[in-house]
Amino acid sequence: MAARESNEQASGTGRRALLGAAVLGAGGTVLGLGGTARAAGAGHGHGSGSGRGLGSLPVPTVIGHRGASGYRPEHTFGSYQLALDMGADIVEAGDLVPTKDGHLVCRHEPEIGGTTDVAEHPEFAGRRTTKMLDGVQVTGWFTEDFTLAELKRLRAVERIPANRPHNTLYNGRWEIPTFEEVLRWQDEQTRRRGKQVWIYPELKHPTYFRKLGLGLEERVAKVLRRHGKDRKNSPVILQSFEPTAVERMNELVGNPLVVLLDAAGTRPWDFTETGDRRTVDDLITPKGLKTIASYAQGIGPTLDLIIPRDASGRLTEPTTLVRDAHRAGLILHPYTMRNENPFLPAEFRKGGDPDAYGDVFGAYRAYFATGIDGVFTDNPDTGLLAREDFVNR
Repeated sequence: MAARESNEQASGTGRRALLGAAVLGAGGTVLGLGGTARAAGAGHGHGSGSGRGLGSLPVPTVIGHRGASGYRPEHTFGSYQLALDMGADIVEAGDLVPTKDGHLVCRHEPEIGGTTDVAEHPEFAGRRTTKMLDGVQVTGWFTEDFTLAELKRLRAVERIPANRPHNTLYNGRWEIPTFEEVLRWQDEQTRRRGKQVWIYPELKHPTYFRKLGLGLEERVAKVLRRHGKDRKNSPVILQSFEPTAVERMNELVGNPLVVLLDAAGTRPWDFTETGDRRTVDDLITPKGLKTIASYAQGIGPTLDLIIPRDASGRLTEPTTLVRDAHRAGLILHPYTMRNENPFLPAEFRKGGDPDAYGDVFGAYRAYFATGIDGVFTDNPDTGLLAREDFVNR
């Protein structure tokens, strides 16, 4: 999801606990939420509830952000699996970046120093370098400098250990998944669970990779076609922060498409590269939303575009974005709900411990009340419990 989420660098230490009815068992399975998810989803679909396409999803849809990344290192099969065990409606598996030899793998960013143990591999010490990524100087190790075989020698680690020390217990347990592996996993889980499993991949930095000769759009489309998942009702929603990449995907596949929207006043990098002066502010006007609706089915705005925060971090009045997007025929799946204090609006924080949970249910209620169609969350269990409370209120 969003590389530019401003709250991702919050820090702290301390003990953590799961919220609500879910109990983390010794085997890593979350118990007690299967019925919750089914009850909350009943009768709240986007459309006819035919069981196919976007219309089969409950509203608000609970999307496991990089899996259940509040409890496991993100973009691992451990995180994806736990999100399903908790009952997530969709799993964001994954953020797609290419390898040197053209394979698609799931990492939050092409720079993998913070999400893998690459720094512990002396044979790769010489790969550490500095690059310009969407106008920002970044130092580390990059997926495009590794073959898939080399990346498979690495293991995933927790990206924000100061906020999620519990997750470090799982460092080194899982390798980096490929997109092909994710699609096969999706099929396997669908068979095992007797219900369709949905995924929500993101194309990361398409302009950057296209300039390197590693264009993402064609590669993603080719893989989806090979697996028969490139159609309107396929259970794969594609997203990107670059509108032109989403437009390109609209020409290549029939999948549901979503344009991600960064903070107000920012400019998508593809617009910057081409001299397009439009910013996010232009994209969220009725005219801008109508344009997006000509090639996409939804938007993924930051939560602050739904309800801005004041200087103290407290929620203010909702904007008209939900109403305007719905009038344009677009669904809204904003990002990202997290349980830990630093990530919540100020009025929902409890104490000052940065890895302690605040009143996350109060925060969910505030955002659900705006009429959003779903939400990305690092904690699918709390999202499902909040939805059940909201739809049954």
